[in-house]
Amino acid sequence: MNKKILVAFILLIFLSTYNFHKDLNIIFKLNIKEIVIENNQILKEERIKRELAFLYERNLFFLKKIEVEEKLKKINFIDSYEIKKIYPNKIKVKIFEKKPIAIIQNKKEKKFYTNKGELINFINKKEFDNLPLVFGDKESFKEFLYYLKAANFPTNQIKTFYLFESKRWDLITEKDQVIKLPIKNYVQSLINFIKIKDDGNFEKYKIFDYRISDQLILK
Repeated sequence: MNKKILVAFILLIFLSTYNFHKDLNIIFKLNIKEIVIENNQILKEERIKRELAFLYERNLFFLKKIEVEEKLKKINFIDSYEIKKIYPNKIKVKIFEKKPIAIIQNKKEKKFYTNKGELINFINKKEFDNLPLVFGDKESFKEFLYYLKAANFPTNQIKTFYLFESKRWDLITEKDQVIKLPIKNYVQSLINFIKIKDDGNFEKYKIFDYRISDQLILK
């Protein structure tokens, strides 16, 4: 708490009709008895409370929120949080979790890639079973995703991204169609696939090969 506020509070007690010693004693007895965790969908409440266990029996009045923040920052899946003191003995923490949009498999390491372009620790959760799998590195995927969005490509229809050593991408759609892109200037290829992907004349084809400039080879 701000020192000026604390001083003002103590002066108020002095000037009030209440017994100063009695009120001061109340302040020093505001020990935390309950920790409430809200809004967590993926993270288990027990996991968060383990990090915050140090709060029990701490004085709520004198508790600095930065102490709580330092502990919450250790939990990889937390994006942000709101901390609220509830007198006389409770603290409430509202959790905002990071949102994975893909799973990046780079060599033997598997990580979540979030909607903010971060890599966070991978955990096995059924909620993420349908996330697309990316075989490549974070920076290459981040750049590629930018161009996919620029082309208004329906990324939610892609189940696998493959990055080759040549820095060329293959995409596998939910319909098991393989899109083979050229190394450079692939945006036009993406736009072309968007135009024809729902055309009945192309449904029988499983491979859309754009690797040769100005050509589309269908198989």
